[in-house]
Amino acid sequence: MELIADILLVAGAVGAGLYCFVLSRKLTRFNDLEKGVGGAVAVLSAQVDDLTKSLSKAQETSANSQQNLIEITNRAEDVARKLELMLAAMHDVPASQEAVPKPVPAEPIFARRAAE
Repeated sequence: MELIADILLVAGAVGAGLYCFVLSRKLTRFNDLEKGVGGAVAVLSAQVDDLTKSLSKAQETSANSQQNLIEITNRAEDVARKLELMLAAMHDVPASQEAVPKPVPAEPIFARRAAE
């Protein structure tokens, strides 16, 4: 009876050893830096770094664009105020017919040639 128990115990130990060996090989392939999950994690980490740099550049660009837009808007508002003042000043000027010069009609070219 002891012999059968010893044989079963050795068989179980050998089976557990083989199972651990197979798991070890699978884990090694799983963590391989070129083909496994380790490689995928390394690639994703590099992509995250690139995206972080791109995001910071985009934020800087948008901040610069925002500042330029604010400056242009302020200049446009100043010009609009000046134009409003000029337009308001034009309402004070009397619109008389004498103040406006009458256009002189142009003499046709063929009339000059006939006179020569």
